[in-house]
Amino acid sequence: MSGREEDREYQRLEDFEEDSPPGEEDLLVHVPEGLKDSWHHIKNLDNFFTKIYNFHQKNGFACMVLSDFFEMVQFVFVVTFTTFLFCCVEYDILFANKPVNHSHSATSPESYKVTLTDAILPSPQCAKRIQDDSWIIFLLAMAAVFWLYRLVKMFCNLLSYWEIRSFYIRALKIPSDELCNFTWQEVQDRLVSLQREQQMCVHKKELTELDIYHRILRFKNYMVAMVNKSLLPIRFQLPLVGDVIFLTQGLKYNLELLFFWGPGSLFQNKWNLQPKYKRMGNRLELAQQLSRTICLLGLANLLLCPFILVWQILYAFFSYTEVIKREPGSLGARRWSLYGRLYLRHFNELNHELHTRLSRGYKPATKYMNSFTSPLLTVIAKNVGFFSGSILAVLISLTVYDEDVLTVQHILTAITLLGILVTVARSFIPDEHMVWCPEQLLQCVLAHIHYIPDHWQGHAHKSETRDEMAQLFQYKAVFILEELLSPIITPFILIFSLRHKSLEIVDFFRNFSVEVVGVGDICSFAQMDIRKHGNPQWLSEGQTEASVYQQAENGKTELSLMHFAITNPHWQPPLESSAFIGHLKEKVHQDAALAPPAQRILSEAPICSSLLSESGTAPDNLLASVLIHPVLTASGLPTRDRRFVQPTTTASAAASVLASLSLSQPPGRTRGHSGLFGACAESPMYRSDQTIFEESLTQADSQHQSLSRSSLMVSEFASAEMSLQAIYMHEVHQQQQHGPGQPLGLWQAASVQRGRSSDSAVGTELRSVSSDHLSAYRDLRLGGWEEEDGQHQLGEEAHGEQELLRGQASNSTS
Repeated sequence: MSGREEDREYQRLEDFEEDSPPGEEDLLVHVPEGLKDSWHHIKNLDNFFTKIYNFHQKNGFACMVLSDFFEMVQFVFVVTFTTFLFCCVEYDILFANKPVNHSHSATSPESYKVTLTDAILPSPQCAKRIQDDSWIIFLLAMAAVFWLYRLVKMFCNLLSYWEIRSFYIRALKIPSDELCNFTWQEVQDRLVSLQREQQMCVHKKELTELDIYHRILRFKNYMVAMVNKSLLPIRFQLPLVGDVIFLTQGLKYNLELLFFWGPGSLFQNKWNLQPKYKRMGNRLELAQQLSRTICLLGLANLLLCPFILVWQILYAFFSYTEVIKREPGSLGARRWSLYGRLYLRHFNELNHELHTRLSRGYKPATKYMNSFTSPLLTVIAKNVGFFSGSILAVLISLTVYDEDVLTVQHILTAITLLGILVTVARSFIPDEHMVWCPEQLLQCVLAHIHYIPDHWQGHAHKSETRDEMAQLFQYKAVFILEELLSPIITPFILIFSLRHKSLEIVDFFRNFSVEVVGVGDICSFAQMDIRKHGNPQWLSEGQTEASVYQQAENGKTELSLMHFAITNPHWQPPLESSAFIGHLKEKVHQDAALAPPAQRILSEAPICSSLLSESGTAPDNLLASVLIHPVLTASGLPTRDRRFVQPTTTASAAASVLASLSLSQPPGRTRGHSGLFGACAESPMYRSDQTIFEESLTQADSQHQSLSRSSLMVSEFASAEMSLQAIYMHEVHQQQQHGPGQPLGLWQAASVQRGRSSDSAVGTELRSVSSDHLSAYRDLRLGGWEEEDGQHQLGEEAHGEQELLRGQASNSTS
């Protein structure tokens, strides 16, 4: 960061719909007669909207109260059961290291068997053991104080839940038993309508969707921006490991405590940054003060480390031990890391929206990561699995023959460990039917996660790309290990790493905080202002004034704007955002003019879904058609109508489908600025008359013909539209980076002039393609596994392809 760019003054912006004074200290919410209740004086709308959102996402009053209750019971159980195991069990008797006195009972052999009651100490003896151990008494006292604090908090939450429940029923007209039938967008629309009709908030004439998102995600947007600008998380270079990113729930909690709501944090309340952090003159003094605060927080974490570590170990043991025994392979499953969730998150994206999007990308990401195998580990795993499986088979056979084998010492332990070893070994053995196509798989991942670094493009087959992807999509075992080590590592990160970034943190909050009247201080990136934070290489050239320091990385501003517009089709964007969306619309139509018709692309849905192993739903088939159509055309294979078509790129295919969606919108439905793309008004994907999809899907498999209009869910097609936008914008970005002379798309084929040719012109178009051009595509294979006679088959296919091409051309000429 350059010093000149950092030394900018904090900004205060007027809301374009607002002329009221700043702040919310005296904010009142006016509720008309008949609606007056305990919510008519609201001083913190952030908490209010957050509680409304959480109430909806957690399925209402009963579920939230029951969840809090069982959380309290769970804490008591863990503390009580752990104390019982340490103080009330005689392990020498349990392990048969000490004989049991049965002189008072019968002398039959059955009487000498050790039972659980023999190993459990009597209550007086157990209580004496606890009283004699001062360390146990201290820990129990701390646990009791913490539990009482949680109990008081639970009762306060109970009253809050009841107020929100009353607001849903009386103000929003949503009964409790119908809450699960309402989407968040529907609840949000009712909030906006309620403000418009009854003027609930006196400081806002119009409540917009963006206002609600800003209040719910005020702190989350700051975290996303800091990750985007590489200020967080802390990176390490470890020998033999390389670049390591460490971000756990414990470290994230400490960062939020430090920045937002803890004592001495940068925010003085839930909506205002402290005034001293808004001035540039005392930045060095504030950086030293923040450095001391970080050091004290690190020392506090170091002091509490033993207690937190014990709790983490106990909670992990009780949570995962049974799962590991029942499904040992669950540790080899993957999950999106905490860093990945922040890196991949759009500005102004709610939790359920992010979860849904990453859930759609889970299977493609798993396929991509599983496509990388180590030949050395495969050989070792096969032999380990063979030897372990052989011994396990013998032990199981003996157990089936005679159950007394189970009484042999450690035989059950051996069977369990061998089963786990066989399961782990199998996880390193790749599927023998797997096809090596990392570029296509990475494109499928990009369609859902929307963000990948630029250097991944064209390098999906490299282990470096796979290692960086593993930072976003980590093993569950790695997640558990990081959480267990977090109490130990977090204090050292705070003291020795984060403390030295205090000046950058102070500059970040001053430079990228703006005050919006009626909303408070928010992260300036959350406004999705192309002029202030756009990147010229992401289709905003000529529309942005941002310096390199002010630009969001990886097209975050542009993609976040498109995502928010598609997710909230009724939202009225500012003029700068409307201009960008209009420019994007024009660019899409220009590229679509050089691409095949959308009907031709979508007609390949069944074969595309088969190649990508998708589920076969309409939105999945739409994405599969766009991603695979360039591969089919580049390979020289005929389409479903038995014609060869010119090679197509991913960008042009996506543009063709997006343009068709925009053109299919009937007149009279558009609202807002004239330059908006279809998503900013009533998106064409939300219409019941899905003309373009019905026409294309009728040419596909019979299962798609049976789809009814009711099955085309709004959210699914909105997600598909955003996926197409992400693919298209990434491809155009790659073209701008490589220069205008480079072709679009992942498949770097030589571009040819092509348009939407009529059937009679296909033969002439095919004759214009040179033989060298065709041979370049013919050598491109769809898979990586080659049969023994693969070369002979390729020769026969090439000869047959040439004959078919000559026949097509002669028929067209005649």
